[in-house]
Amino acid sequence: MPGFVFKKGKVGIVSKSGTLTYEAADQVVRQGFGITTAIGIGGDPIIGTTTKEAVELLMNDPETECIIMIGEIGGQLEADAAKWIKADGNRKPVVGFIAGETAPKGRTMGHAGAIVGGADDTAEAKKRIMREHGIHVVDSPAEIGKKVKEVLG
Repeated sequence: MPGFVFKKGKVGIVSKSGTLTYEAADQVVRQGFGITTAIGIGGDPIIGTTTKEAVELLMNDPETECIIMIGEIGGQLEADAAKWIKADGNRKPVVGFIAGETAPKGRTMGHAGAIVGGADDTAEAKKRIMREHGIHVVDSPAEIGKKVKEVLG
């Protein structure tokens, strides 16, 4: 990516969305910060690296001071990561966003894995679980950069 989107810094990104990865990085840079690492895990139904594994890598990275976790409807990956973050002691602030809030139930949206199958994998439920586990959840991707600035001071 061009240097004006990604600048070296102290914020790590874990995302199921390539487009929202670029958007979050751009917002972070515009707030005066930069990116340590951006991990695109994708939203396919067959999992390689899980959200929790990617968050754990950034949590253990000494250069990363804040993590952005971008998820989507469907599955339990974000909830699993949120539970791990709290169990690990919330060592670094995590800013979270879940895409797909307006998606019709039972319909695949965007990624093949983005389909709501149960009560706990809706956007609303995932955001609630994330908040309950100490994650700073934003309701719009346009708020990610501002929230990072707020939690980092």
